[in-house]
Parts: sequence; structure tokens; C-alpha cells
Amino acid sequence: MIVNARFLTQNLTGVQRHAIEISLVLKKLQPDIRFIAPKNIIHDKIAEILGAEIIGHFTGYIWEQYELPRFMKNQGHGGLLINLANMAPINYKNKIVTIHDTAPLRHPEWYSWKFATVYKWLLPRVAKSSRIIFSDSEFSKNEIADVLKIDRAKIEVIHCAANQRFSRLKSNEIDIPTQDYILCVASIDPRKNFTRLLEAFSLLDRRNLKLIIVGSKSKVFAESTLDKTESLSDQIEFTGHISDDRLIELYRHAGLFVYPSLYEGFGLPPLEAMACGCPCVVSDSGSLPEICGEAAVYCDPYDSNDITAKINQVLSDENLKQRLIENGYSQARKFNWEKSAQRLLETIKKLS
Repeated sequence: MIVNARFLTQNLTGVQRHAIEISLVLKKLQPDIRFIAPKNIIHDKIAEILGAEIIGHFTGYIWEQYELPRFMKNQGHGGLLINLANMAPINYKNKIVTIHDTAPLRHPEWYSWKFATVYKWLLPRVAKSSRIIFSDSEFSKNEIADVLKIDRAKIEVIHCAANQRFSRLKSNEIDIPTQDYILCVASIDPRKNFTRLLEAFSLLDRRNLKLIIVGSKSKVFAESTLDKTESLSDQIEFTGHISDDRLIELYRHAGLFVYPSLYEGFGLPPLEAMACGCPCVVSDSGSLPEICGEAAVYCDPYDSNDITAKINQVLSDENLKQRLIENGYSQARKFNWEKSAQRLLETIKKLS
């Protein structure tokens, strides 16, 4: 088996984090698995652990659509190619692919014109030419079947999980976090709904409370309006990309984690927050109710007043906050990268 490791060349978002986490487990479970990547690797330590092999002269889509399938065919045995980050070579048939969601097709306005155009053309062809499609949630499975016109029997759900590093406390060691800031962790992306989050925060009337937003911009997304608001309040801090150690500390000490996303195929940050003992307010859209269960308070992401009300509800109710923390630990433990990787391998072994 060979893994398309182009994700090692891409900036870290939920898609790349999923690919890295499950690849690390696959390497442990099946040491002879090979990871093939283009030359512009940026995650050097991960590449070293995986033993990534660099092939070809190109990068990006050209590498993936031309050099990678040529390499596979030159192996002489037509081996299985595992693709973990939405894309795969359309002219290589013996492959499986993980498609995290269909947001670029459902809402192309959230993305750059180039990215949306490429996905509109490639994603349906990738889906139809793959032997199996893995998705992150039942919601995402339904979206793939509906938008890409794929038989549901061809789609298997394999969940994401929070890395064990985020689980620093055990459920019997719960403490109530401080309340000097609320936290949001997401790419600076229109679907993450930052405009309404900022509106909701402005309505809180809590002058000693900060809003910390962790996330970076990417050229694949449409232009953000956040640049116009970043300087409006000294209560709002944009950190950009930060290390996992710093992120864990922010989760651990936040009074609340808020995630009013408009569309999610899974939603990893709320699970990370739960694993760190942080109470959560999340939107009631996409996969989030499925993934968060009874461990979050849900808001209408299209209503800034409702977002404000749900934030106030949690910050003002210590019993509710305690219950969310306890439920969050339990919910986070339901998801495990080892189980997900094992299920992926078991599904692959059933292929004739």
C-alpha cells in the first residue's frame, strides 16, 4: 500500500491534521506502508517519522494528477493508493479517498475562484473513480452522496479524533477554567462565520472579557472582511498560527470555546476543546450536533443575538459549565485515531 503524502506540503488545517494523525497510526500498524510526496515538504519531522519518499519534479495538482499516477503504474503491480486529503489522481483506478466535505461545491463563494473551479471539476471525478470513499461523519456521508451523486454503499464513515496531547486532565480532575477570555480556533475562512461572532461578542457587554481567535489565512479561501475589524477593539486578539503546546494552554484556561461555523464535515477544534476541559458553544449546523452530542450548547449561526445569548448562558451558569466539561471529557473519549486507522485498514482488506 502507498499513501499519497502531498498533505506534507500543505499548511496545517483540519484536513492536513487528519491526514497526519491517521498516517502516524497507519505507520505503526503497518510498518511497510510507503508515503510518497512531492519535493516541497514543509512538515519535515512528520515526513521523517513516516519515511516519506520524494518523487518527481513538480508540485501541487500537477504532481498529484501526473507524476504520482505515473509512479504508481511504473511500480508494475497496480498497488492500492490511499488518499487522505480530498484529492487523488483521477486516472489511477486502484485507489481510495477521504473526502471531508463538499463545501467547495455547496458554497463556492466561500473560496477563491481558482480553488472552487478546480474542486468543481476534480472532486466528482475523484469520487466516481475511487473504489471506496471515506468521510468523517454521517452528515458528510449524506452530503457526498447527494452532491456528488455517489451510492451511499460506497461511502464509509471514519471519524477524526483529538490527539492524546490534548487530553491532559482526567475526568476526575475537573477544574473550572478562568473567564478572562473566550476562544475560537478556525481558519480565517468565510464559513467559520467570524463576522457574526464579532457582532455577537460586541453585544456581550463584558468589558473585562477578551476574544482570542487562533487561525491563519489561506489563499484557497475567499477574501475575508476581518482585516477591517481587527483594529476595532483591544478586546479582540488574532494570534495567527501557533504551536500545539500554546493551543493546549489556551484551550485549558479559556472560560469558553465558541465555534459558530456555518458548515462542517466534522469539526475537530470543539473536540480538542472538550478533551482539554473547555466548555463549548457551537453552531447547530452541519456535523456539529452529531459530533458534539450533549457536550455543547448549540446556537443558531445565522443569528448574532442567539450566539450572544448562548455565550452568556454558559458564562453565567457554573452548574451548566461543569456539566459541559464533564460531558466533554466523555464525548472526546469516544473518538480515537487508533480505532479510526484500524477501521480504515479493515475496510481496505475487504477489497478484492
